[in-house]
Amino acid sequence: MIKPHGSDTLNPLFVADETAHGQLLQEAHELPSITLSSAAAANAVMLGAGYFNPLTGYMSKADALSVGEHMRTTDGLFWPVPVLNVADDIEPIKGAARIALRDPNVEGEPVIAVQDIEGIDEFSDAELETLTGQIFATNDPAHPGVATFNGLGRYVIHGPIQVLNFSYFETEFHETFRTAGSIREEFAERGWDKVVAFQTRNPMHRAHEELCKMALEATGADGILIHMLLGKLKPGDIPAGVRNAAIRKMVDVYFPPNTVMITGYGFDMLYAGPREAVLHAVFRQNAGCSYLIVGRDHAGVGDFYGPFDAQTIFEERVPDDALEIEIFAADHTAFSKKLGKVVMMRDVPDHTKDDFVLLSGTAVREMLGRGEAPPAEFSRPEVAEILMDYYQSK
Repeated sequence: MIKPHGSDTLNPLFVADETAHGQLLQEAHELPSITLSSAAAANAVMLGAGYFNPLTGYMSKADALSVGEHMRTTDGLFWPVPVLNVADDIEPIKGAARIALRDPNVEGEPVIAVQDIEGIDEFSDAELETLTGQIFATNDPAHPGVATFNGLGRYVIHGPIQVLNFSYFETEFHETFRTAGSIREEFAERGWDKVVAFQTRNPMHRAHEELCKMALEATGADGILIHMLLGKLKPGDIPAGVRNAAIRKMVDVYFPPNTVMITGYGFDMLYAGPREAVLHAVFRQNAGCSYLIVGRDHAGVGDFYGPFDAQTIFEERVPDDALEIEIFAADHTAFSKKLGKVVMMRDVPDHTKDDFVLLSGTAVREMLGRGEAPPAEFSRPEVAEILMDYYQSK
């Protein structure tokens, strides 16, 4: 199986030993504490679950600025997006060397991790503006990722962490949430050495289903990891529970047995387009995947990125020796009326737009809201039924 990023073995930051866990939790209640942003809490979950291997905690300002400019930390580790604990108020922890980090997304704000403070830096206006532009390729506050990132604060609290739990992801998505290590273990149990990862924050329609099957065949992989984001999304996106049900139904009915694993990870969507696509590759390598499908407008939002910017960044900005995982670069896929199957548009140059079954997201949502299933060429009827129930219940 493929090695993790940056080390020979996976080093999750979750404290698994029962005695050590209990002692750390007891200590945490006596420490000064701050309540994290949702973004920082999601970073803690990803660090605890091994997805952000080999990082040992939150980055410093120097590392963040280096990642922004060079996609490497100050010690040379390839990394595409800063992993930060940014706050707007540090009064409760001034002078502390060790602090408890509280989870804003769980009732009662329980401790999610303990952090050793190596330092607290402050972003200047110019530094924050530059870093935002590097991560998101825009400073437009209409971009949801930009708005979130710029609203976190200015103080960068950096240092190693020990993680105590996986926030609400393990309880609310017990069937789906998995750590990078547990995914690797199941790959080994299934006898899968080469795996294709499919990233999704949306339900999967016919085009996504067939794209996974195309990638499986083209790469000669042993199986597909459908790996869905379970964290916070922008308004209007379909909730994780509904998406989970729709994807599971599609796989049950339309994929051969033992070809797909359905799992999820605890992270808030950044909508950072190309940079986020590279982050997706990093943590899929940590989960044991040899390939990541990168399609049209991967991790994008609105019109902020070109349709294939998330593919070209791997050619232009990712050094050959930076990652072991490979990219399966996909074109837009759609059902061909001429051929009676889903195809990649680049593979059928003789087709015109009218030869495909194409529906906008708005049109599909309106149909589902009316209780009207999209064409079977676009969406499997079993999936459409779950989505119709959701939209009509709103």
